[in-house]
Amino acid sequence: MISFIKSVLVDLQKKHLKLEDLYFILPSKRAGVFLKHHLSTLIDQPIFAPQILSSEEFVEELSGLQNLPNTDLLFRLYETYKALTNEEEQESFESFSKWAQILLQDFNEIDRYLIPQEHIFDYLNAIKELHHWSLDPDQTDLVKNHLKFWKQLKNYYTAFTDNLLQSKQGYQGLIYREAVDNLESYMDNCKGKIHVFLGFNALNTAESQIIQGLLKNDLAHIYWDIDKAFIDDAIHDAGLFTRQHRKQWNYFETQPFNWVSNHYNEPKNIQAIGIPKLVGQAKYIGQLLEELTEKETNLSNIAVVLGEEQLLLPVLNSIPKNITKLNVTMGLPLQFVPLASFFEQLFTVHKHNPKQFYYKDVIGLLSHPSVYPLFETTPINASSAIVANIQKNNTVYITVHELKELTSSHKELIELLFQSWNDNPETALKYCSQLILKMKANFDSEKQNHSLELEYLYRFNTLFNQLSELDTTYKHLKSIVALQSIYKELLSSETLDFKGEPLEGLQIMGMLESRVLDFETVIISSVNEGILPSGKTNNSFIPFDVKIENKLPTFKEKDAVYTYHFYRLLQRAKNVYILYNTEIDALKGGEKSRFLTQLEVEGIHDIKNTIISPDVPIIEQKLIEIIKTPSVIEQIKVLSGKGYSPSSLTSYIRNPMDFYYDKILGIKEFDEVEENIAANTLGSVIHNSLEDFYKPLEGSILTVEHLKDFKSRTKQMVTKHFEELYNKGGFSQGKNLIIFEIAQRYISNFLNLELESIKQGNEIKILSIEADEAINIKIEGLDFPIKLKGKVDRIDSFNGMTRVVDYKSGKVEQNKVEIVNWEDLTSDYDKYSKSFQILCYAYMMRQQNLIQLPIEAGIISFKNLSEGLLKFGKKASSHARSKDQLITNETLDNFEIELKKLILEICNPKLNFTEKELD
Repeated sequence: MISFIKSVLVDLQKKHLKLEDLYFILPSKRAGVFLKHHLSTLIDQPIFAPQILSSEEFVEELSGLQNLPNTDLLFRLYETYKALTNEEEQESFESFSKWAQILLQDFNEIDRYLIPQEHIFDYLNAIKELHHWSLDPDQTDLVKNHLKFWKQLKNYYTAFTDNLLQSKQGYQGLIYREAVDNLESYMDNCKGKIHVFLGFNALNTAESQIIQGLLKNDLAHIYWDIDKAFIDDAIHDAGLFTRQHRKQWNYFETQPFNWVSNHYNEPKNIQAIGIPKLVGQAKYIGQLLEELTEKETNLSNIAVVLGEEQLLLPVLNSIPKNITKLNVTMGLPLQFVPLASFFEQLFTVHKHNPKQFYYKDVIGLLSHPSVYPLFETTPINASSAIVANIQKNNTVYITVHELKELTSSHKELIELLFQSWNDNPETALKYCSQLILKMKANFDSEKQNHSLELEYLYRFNTLFNQLSELDTTYKHLKSIVALQSIYKELLSSETLDFKGEPLEGLQIMGMLESRVLDFETVIISSVNEGILPSGKTNNSFIPFDVKIENKLPTFKEKDAVYTYHFYRLLQRAKNVYILYNTEIDALKGGEKSRFLTQLEVEGIHDIKNTIISPDVPIIEQKLIEIIKTPSVIEQIKVLSGKGYSPSSLTSYIRNPMDFYYDKILGIKEFDEVEENIAANTLGSVIHNSLEDFYKPLEGSILTVEHLKDFKSRTKQMVTKHFEELYNKGGFSQGKNLIIFEIAQRYISNFLNLELESIKQGNEIKILSIEADEAINIKIEGLDFPIKLKGKVDRIDSFNGMTRVVDYKSGKVEQNKVEIVNWEDLTSDYDKYSKSFQILCYAYMMRQQNLIQLPIEAGIISFKNLSEGLLKFGKKASSHARSKDQLITNETLDNFEIELKKLILEICNPKLNFTEKELD
């Protein structure tokens, strides 16, 4: 395969032109490296390298203007806007920057296509006058301001461009317009130097006039890289622009059109491969490269062209180990490096100037990989200690002062992270720069190689220096929100460039970097609608019909540019692998690209279609089984001596694995910050409040006066216990306030129920409140004692009948405290755990001779208070209506049999802990 660049150089030699005297202008800088390489293969003696420029560099030289970055242009435009707009009508910079970006793009297009400014701005103003929605002759302020904006556009443009021209600076469009104006003067002074334009496709009006002017005066040669299949097809978008140039340029009426090749129709191996998600494509590219390198020794003949820039890192991580040489043409966007996410979090935390910080924001910053190492201390990382303290104390919001109190050695670092920026961009930039220096000092102190991280820091330091310079020069940044918008604008345009051998090894590039270059094997990723081509995006103030009228490019021309680049990659290639995402994502790209469908419809090449799906093994879900080893049995004996509570036994009934993790291994659930008051906290507050009310009345008869006193102190009591249990969590607003009110309402409703009962003539005597009970029981077959322990919420006497009462803050129905068969007690947690618990309490009381049978036992459900005490009942059958609600010796004897069977099962070394499959 002879590449396009080499073909051009050979042709120039045939024309007996001295290559070292030529002036080469290419679509990109990247192509210049390859041109020098091909030039070296054609010469037999040393020569001075010819001048090689990208089109932007050439036009900049021609115009005499310096190209300004987009952010500088934004500030300069704002100065013009302020100068031409009444003070009371001026928008803030952050508001202005949202629409000014679009305005700059439109100014750029108008100038690049040499549209007469007077004409288009007056035309736009007239259209807006026609289109405005008010039919009333007396226009509203909204309509007046809308029309005023369009009338001012011409003034904004004139003042802005005049200002730039005076300082010999400009944006791309203005530079092109000025270059056209300077063309005659340039041609008079260029001393007959020959310019060679090669590989161009879509030219704007300014470029077209410049090239035509040089051609007309015999100062240039132009070489197109277009295939016969595209230029001869009247509707093929890949040849749209070259067909226009060939038809419209006067030069080609007498001169040959160099040149039209015929490579596309040559036999090619083209495969269209559908793969789910971006990572799937990255992994497949790695797999494909491994296969290709086994056949192809010259890696420089292989190019990986990435349709999406965020695919770069996954692809680099997927490259096979046997590929040691590669060249990455496209830079890694700075917004995708880990440090970017840290500063994003930092801006998000500070932009509203909070007086106290939300715990998730604090944990996010302290735990970020860029900051975490800075807190390194012995024996525990100070960041981890602060996070643990936040979780332990349930701190939902925390101040800088409180954070500094949690660490003795890192107060300065805490200040840099959390000290208020006071909505002052200068302060923000100072703190960000100091944080970068802290991170650098930490890397410098370590012996490990942190070259990549240091490069990240260097680039971010440069970025913040740019922001500081802009802020100092223009003084338009008045808030952190404005600073963040400019920071994001700068960040999106910055890339981290890779160093490599440009002519050796595997080539990885973006679509635009592939211009003018040819490869035998090409892998193209993300060939999906909305990515390749990018689709109908219209980020412009100029309506579609006005663009058509003024021959400005629309989405059709933009699509044609992508079509050309896509097909040009295929022209000289022998093997083409086209990858697309099978998972349609409306935000990032839709179904497979129309380019693939077009290839299939053309029928020139046989396209092999494949769908690759990851090999997902079927993992058999096996229930976990823990063998009771001697050490486990030893732990069971220890636990048996400490005592089993009713809740621990019902935990075993629900799932033996929960019991094993909690009671045998002692693994507790992660103690997260309770942002909203949890159900167990609500339950504890109710229990503790009722304990404080009723405990002093043990042995006394409950009176109306007691209950009225309790009611008057309910809010005070609930507040006290919420403060104890919920630590620093607030409950004065939002969802927590509702839960706080619910706790009061539950207790108040319960006290009303008791009050109503007493008024009806019932006598309630409080026997015991939150009594800690414990008994030892002997189980046949076990050679060690078993202890049973528990805390009974309440034991009272109701008209002479002893009752064992358990409180539940959730909803419990009557059928949850009834049984038919005793065996069911230890088999079904959901149905019988409540019955098991209250019978356990009654059993312990009987064993200690604290009660005289028969008694009643039941549950007070605070979500079902209207039902009163839900008493335990034994029914003859599941359909029986009548039930025995008295607990007798016979009842507890039957319960004892089931209880001992359960404990024996736990302690039996031959019965493993086996996980239960939960619904």
